[in-house]
Order: sequence, then structure tokens, then C-alpha cells
Amino acid sequence: MELPPWLQQAIQARLDEVSARIEHDPELSRVHEEKDEAFEAWFAGKNVEQTPEYTEWENRYIVSKGIENERLYMQGLKDGIQLTVSLLGQSMLEERYTKAHQTTDANP
Repeated sequence: MELPPWLQQAIQARLDEVSARIEHDPELSRVHEEKDEAFEAWFAGKNVEQTPEYTEWENRYIVSKGIENERLYMQGLKDGIQLTVSLLGQSMLEERYTKAHQTTDANP
């Protein structure tokens, strides 16, 4: 099933908004700074992959990506729940409206 273009655009806009908010998060900014510092120290070494600086950079990179992915997942989960609740609520309203009109139409 293909999503309507307007829904695809709304999802993309929401993803862009959440990604930008996460990118500017103070905790994540600190982790990125630490990762960048470790990355710079990594190039100061000669045998890059066997230096403690490489290990430090790699660890910080993994942590920063983990935080980003966790926040994106949690926001996606919240958005999905909100969407489901909204759609179910709308569906229930339409069902009540339909039943009310059927009852009214049946009793002239």
C-alpha cells in the first residue's frame, strides 16, 4: 500500500524536525564534542587502529550514535502512538455519528 504524498511529506517534515531537535540537544552536543576531540587525538598517533585514541574515538562514536538512534526511536514510537490514538478516536467518532444517523433515520 502506497502512502499518499501529503502523508509522506508530513512524515518527512516530522522526521526532519525531530532530527534537528536531537542534533541540538545539549547532552548529545557534549558527546559529539568529546567524540570530535577523540577523533583529532586519533590522527596524532602513527598506527591509528592500535592506539588508545582510536579506541576512545570509536567508543565515543558508538555512544553518540546510540543516543541519536534511541531518541529517534522513542520519538517515532511516541508519534506512532499519537497517530494511532488520533485515528482510532476519529474512527470512533465517525462510527458514533453513523449509528446516531441510522437510528434517527430509522425513527421518523
